[in-house]
Amino acid sequence: MNEKNSGSRANTASKLIARVIRYMLHYYKIPFVCVIVCILITAIATVVGATFPQTLVDDYITPMLASGSKDFSGLASDLFRLACVMGIGVITAFAYNRIVVNVSQGTMRHLRDDLFCRMEALPIKYFDTHAHGDIMSVYTNDVDTLRQLLSQSIPQIINSGITMAATLITMIILNPVLTVISILTAVVMLLVTSNFSKLSGKYYIRQQIDLGTVDGFIEEMLDGQKVVKVFCHEDAAMKDFHEVNEKLRDSTNMANRYANLLMPINANIGWISYALVAIVGAILGINELAGVTIGTVITFVGLNRSFTNPITQVSQQINFVVNAAAGAQRVFDLMDQEPEADEGYVELVNAKEDENGNLQESSDRTNLWAWKHPHKAEGTVTYTKQEGGVVFDDVDFGYSDNKIVLHNISLYAKPGQKIAFVGATGAGKTTITNLINRFYDIADGKIRYDGININKIKKPDLRRSLGMVLQDTHLFTGTVMENIRYGKLDATDDECIKAAKLANADGFIRRLPDGYDTMLTGDGANLSQGQRQLLAIARAAVADPPALILDEATSSIDTRTEKLVQAGMDALMKGRTTFVIAHRLSTVKNSDCIMVMEQGRIIERGTHDELIAAKGKYYQLYTGNFA
Repeated sequence: MNEKNSGSRANTASKLIARVIRYMLHYYKIPFVCVIVCILITAIATVVGATFPQTLVDDYITPMLASGSKDFSGLASDLFRLACVMGIGVITAFAYNRIVVNVSQGTMRHLRDDLFCRMEALPIKYFDTHAHGDIMSVYTNDVDTLRQLLSQSIPQIINSGITMAATLITMIILNPVLTVISILTAVVMLLVTSNFSKLSGKYYIRQQIDLGTVDGFIEEMLDGQKVVKVFCHEDAAMKDFHEVNEKLRDSTNMANRYANLLMPINANIGWISYALVAIVGAILGINELAGVTIGTVITFVGLNRSFTNPITQVSQQINFVVNAAAGAQRVFDLMDQEPEADEGYVELVNAKEDENGNLQESSDRTNLWAWKHPHKAEGTVTYTKQEGGVVFDDVDFGYSDNKIVLHNISLYAKPGQKIAFVGATGAGKTTITNLINRFYDIADGKIRYDGININKIKKPDLRRSLGMVLQDTHLFTGTVMENIRYGKLDATDDECIKAAKLANADGFIRRLPDGYDTMLTGDGANLSQGQRQLLAIARAAVADPPALILDEATSSIDTRTEKLVQAGMDALMKGRTTFVIAHRLSTVKNSDCIMVMEQGRIIERGTHDELIAAKGKYYQLYTGNFA
């Protein structure tokens, strides 16, 4: 069973490495061929240098000692040719190393680009179910293992393979008897390398997983330092970190325990081979057997080292190869994730009305938007004005198939209406807004937007039509102006300032050191939570969408600021369909309809006055009277 698992892991590792090489060749096929050619020339130069002692001893030293000749012209000529060959070898060695740097770094750039593009195409569900630190580990630790593979291991293995092949051919031509000894010891070294790499391979996979866990834990602790210190849990945090760090140490220790033994064992087998060749060669040379001369023995022991050294070098690179295979598996696991499916075909386009009031698509920015709906069967296209009407028709939803969290949700929001969702935490309020955006797809029922099934609308167009302010704001590294403009990338400075005034953020922005040009870093760490929330509201305002989703948008704002913001919010919501999630019931009193949710169901609906009069769940929440 263990042998079967080891074979399966080796097969998987070889497939992963082959995929990495194919990925590299996709972008750098010609440079890679140039590397092979340079390595081949370098190997030939090495072999020529290794065989020169035979020429030196047999053709010059021995005859000259016997004859007493002092004519060194022939030797000088051969030395000059050798110097030229070795010089070419040095140049090609430098060339292939330089090309390898360009190829490896360029491949890493393409790999990170492709990883990021795939990550951006993944559904929200992936990020909800995977630790962010673990994903970051793929970009850093796992990609770095591939850099080592491409820049060091693969070129070294190719170089070693070509050098061994060239040396073996030369050895066979020089003396087949001594070649057999070198081959037998090489086979032993290869068997040792194969067995040790199997033992260390499974631990390298564990090491990469444990490394991702450690990275995720550190990121979590960095984000939660205030909470840790408030509850004085520093000791508990250190204890938990020690546990995950100890697991990483164990897996790394086991991986390197076998890997670090491999090179010295092979090196010693290489020295045994060297000694055997020297002893057997000396016996054959002294007895003038098998055509062995002193020059042959001297050359052959040098070739023997050139033959066995590459195996030792490859055994050293095997550690990197196995480690890279573990990293490649995690890299390609992310790259092979299914992107967010989008079968929509209805687009959001700029529109204009003709003299008869009919909508037409416009190439200009008109601030009038329409849904472009092609009807393939009839071969026609209709345009529906974007107004923001939303209808839920008997919708069921579950984050997994065996656990439904929303049951029979039916509601409608006419264009311009303000719909509020209230209820206990976990009742399903935020889930409903996630379904409008199609961050998740429903299990049953239908959701229509301006009368169109949202499954028919392209997701980017659907989300572009919805402004969203989340409870957990996120600000990007950049200026205040750039963070507001994130809501509409082509917005002018005047539009951004107007949006900031609408959200009542203009006042505090102008008091910042550089006003709208103030640089924000660390998710706006130099701003208060309320100020960050105001910028998020301004970001939604500059997008000027027909529909808004406000998920606890004023939860982090003090009561005084809330009154200022509420006036701006009312102006922002005017004429727009708005879905509001709030725990402060005072902010939803003026809603057109309030939905009271409990355990994934709408249990009450109506205006504030109607629900108070009914003295049901909303009345209890609003008055605090749970008698």
